Amino acid sequence: MKRMLINATQSEEVRIALVDGQKLYDLDVETPHHQKKKANIYKGTITRIEPSLEAAFVDYGAERHGFLPFKEIAEEYYPDNKGNGRLSIKDILKEGQEVIVQVQKEERGNKGAALTTQITLAGPYVVMMPNNPKAGGISRRIEGEDRSETRDALQDLNMPEGMGLIIRTAGVGKSTEELQWGVNYLVQLWEAIQKASKEKSAPFLIHQESDIVILAIRDYLRQDIGEIIIDDMETFHKARDFVQHVMPHQVYKVKPYQDTIPLFTRFQVESQIETAYTREVTLPSGGAIVIDITEALTSIDINSSRSTKGGDIEETAYHTNLEAACEIARQLRLRDIGGLVVIDFIDMHSNRHQRDVENKMREAVKSDRARVQIGKISRFGLLEMSRQRLRPSIEESTQMVCPRCNGVGVIRGVQSLALSILRLLEEEAMKENTRRVTVQLPVDVATFLLNEKRHQIINIEDRHNLHVLIVPNEHLDTPDYLMERTRSGDELSTDSSYKIKEFIDKETQQKQDLPTIAKEEPAIKNMQPSSPPPAPKTEAKPGLFVRLWKTLFATEEPEKEEEPQKTGNKGRNNRNNNNRNRNNRNRNNRRRSSSENDDNADKNESRKENKRSENKASDKPSESRENPRRRRPRNTQSDNKPDAKETKSTKASSNKTEDTTRQSKASTNDESTTADTANKPAKKEQGNDRPRRRSRYNTRSYNSRRRKPEGAENMSIHSLPEQPKATDTQNKEGQSSGNDNTTESAENKA
Repeated sequence: MKRMLINATQSEEVRIALVDGQKLYDLDVETPHHQKKKANIYKGTITRIEPSLEAAFVDYGAERHGFLPFKEIAEEYYPDNKGNGRLSIKDILKEGQEVIVQVQKEERGNKGAALTTQITLAGPYVVMMPNNPKAGGISRRIEGEDRSETRDALQDLNMPEGMGLIIRTAGVGKSTEELQWGVNYLVQLWEAIQKASKEKSAPFLIHQESDIVILAIRDYLRQDIGEIIIDDMETFHKARDFVQHVMPHQVYKVKPYQDTIPLFTRFQVESQIETAYTREVTLPSGGAIVIDITEALTSIDINSSRSTKGGDIEETAYHTNLEAACEIARQLRLRDIGGLVVIDFIDMHSNRHQRDVENKMREAVKSDRARVQIGKISRFGLLEMSRQRLRPSIEESTQMVCPRCNGVGVIRGVQSLALSILRLLEEEAMKENTRRVTVQLPVDVATFLLNEKRHQIINIEDRHNLHVLIVPNEHLDTPDYLMERTRSGDELSTDSSYKIKEFIDKETQQKQDLPTIAKEEPAIKNMQPSSPPPAPKTEAKPGLFVRLWKTLFATEEPEKEEEPQKTGNKGRNNRNNNNRNRNNRNRNNRRRSSSENDDNADKNESRKENKRSENKASDKPSESRENPRRRRPRNTQSDNKPDAKETKSTKASSNKTEDTTRQSKASTNDESTTADTANKPAKKEQGNDRPRRRSRYNTRSYNSRRRKPEGAENMSIHSLPEQPKATDTQNKEGQSSGNDNTTESAENKA
C-alpha cells in the first residue's frame, strides 16, 4: 500500500516521503531559510525595459529584480489599436507601470526569478488561467477512455469568458458538479486577487502558495494513496482541515502518529533518504552510479564495480544498465534534479539491448510528475534527457558550498601549492620599492618551504635585497594563503612573527553572508470556498440476496445460449444427409437409364461423368462448413462399387470430353446461383432463424484468387456442342437429374 509520510517534528526541516510498502519513491524537503516563491502572485513595478533581450525587469519586493520575457505578457496589457505591424515590448510596457506577476522559476545563483503575467491558479481537480483564454484542455497523462469522458465533462462546465481551464489527473472520474465546484472556487480566488491588487501600491505579495504539507496533499493525494501519516499534531490538524474542506470523502486517510519510534525509522525510510545526499549510489547487483551536478548539466556515470550477474561482459553490462535505469529515475525524483541530464551507460554492442534500456528508462519515468524528454543512446553510449524543474533541488535547499574547495571538489597538494607560492614570491620581490614580503601559509606548506626550499628563498632575498617572512598559520587549510607586500616607505610592525598570524573562520563568514529573509505576509489569507464540495457519486452495490441469486443462477445463461447452436448443427447435418441420399438416388437413376440405352452408352456415360464432377464441386462448400476435427467420412463406399467398372470404361471417353466438362461447369455454376437466389425466400418462409455462417470460401480474398476460364465472356449454354438426340425417356430423366443436381448445389452453397 502506498503511504504519504510527513515528518514535521523539527521546525528547521519538514520532510515528506512517498513510500510504496517500504520503498521510497519520492521525497520533498522544505527549510525555513530557503523560502519558496514559486507560484506566488505579486504586484510589481516595471523598472527597466531591454529591447535587445525582449524582456523587462520587474521589482516585486525581492533583492534581485525579476525577469519578464516578452512572450509571457498577457493580452490584457496589449494596446487596443494593435495595428498590422509587429509589436515590440516598448509598445506594450512602460517603465513605472504596475503589473500583476507570478513567479514561474525560483532564483538560482546569480539569476533572478522568472516571472509571467499569465496567471495560473491550481486547484485540486482543475487548473485555471484567468487571463489566458487560448490555453486549456486536458492533462497529457490522461489517456484512453478517461480522456474522452473527461472531455465530455469539460464541455458541460460553466466557465466565465476569457478564461482557460485544464483538467488535472485528479479530476478523472469526477462528476461535473465536483469539477464545477473547483472552478467556482478558483473564480472566487481570482476575483479576490484583483480586488486586493487595487487596494495597495506595488511592490507587495498578493497571494502566497500554500506550505509544503498542503501542496503535497493537493498534488499527490490520489485514490492509490492509502494513508497520510503525520507525526506532528499541529500539522495534523492543519492537514485534516484542508482535506475536510476540499476532499471530505478522503478525510479518513489522514492519521496522526504518536509512537516513540521515529516515523521514518518505523518504515525504514531514513537510510534510503541518505542516498539522496551521497555522490555514489550502489545498485542491488553490485554496480554503482555516480551523480555529478555541474553548472550546465547533470552527469551520471554507471560502473559495473562488483556486478557479476551475467554470463559474459555483454550480459553483465545489459543487466547493470537495466538496474541503473530504474535507480536513476528514482534518484532524479528524490533529488529534484532538473535541466539537462547526460547518462553514460556501460557500452553494449547489441542494438536490441540498447533499445531495451531506452524503453526501461521511459517506463521508469512514467510515474514522475515532472515532464521528462528522453533521447536515444548515441554511438558513444550516452543518453541525453531533460527533466522539468518543479522546485529547487535538495542540493540547493539543504546543502552549502564547501568552504575549503569552493565547490570545485578538489584542492591542490602541498608540494604543488608550495611551488606556486615560491613563484609568486619571486614576482612580488621583482616589483620596485619592495622592502618585505610576508606570507601566511598552512603549517604543512610552510614546513615544506622552510626545509626543502630554503636555498631558493635565500637566493630570492639576496638577488632582490629584501626580507621574506614565512608565518605558519594553523587556522589556514590548503589551498588558502595570505601574502602581503611592504614597500620601502611603509612602517614595519614591531610585533613578533608568531603574533602576525590572523584568525579566519569561513563558516562564520558564510553565515553572515546569508541574507536575513523577512517573512512575507500575503494580502489574501485563509481563502476558503464559499460552498462545501459536493459528495462524490458512488454506484450502489447490489444487496446480499441479489448477489446470491446471481451466484446461484448465473450458470444457466450459457447453457441457454448453446442450445440454438446445437439445433443448428443438427439441421446442418440432416441437410448434408439429405444431399447424400439425393446424390445416391440420382446415381441409381442414371444407372437405370444407361442399362436401357446400350447404343448410346458411351455418350451418356460421358454426360454422367460430367454431372458427377459437378456434384463433387457442389459438395465442397458443405464439407468446408463442417468442423474439420469432427469431419465424418461419407458412407459412399458401397454405392461406388458398382460404378467402378463404368469408370474404367469411361476413362478414355472422359479425356475426349475434357473441354466439354469445363464449359458445363461454368453453365452449372450459373444455374446453381440462380437456384440459390430463388430458394432464399422459400427458406425465410420456413422460419429458420439460424444465423448464416460465412464460409471461408466466400471471402473476398478467396474470390480474388479464382481465375475465370478463357473466353468466359462469350461462353453460355447455347455455345455447348450439340448432343445427339436420345429417346424421350432419356431426355426426361436427364432433365430431372440435372434439376436435382442444380438444386443440390444451391442448397450446399446456402
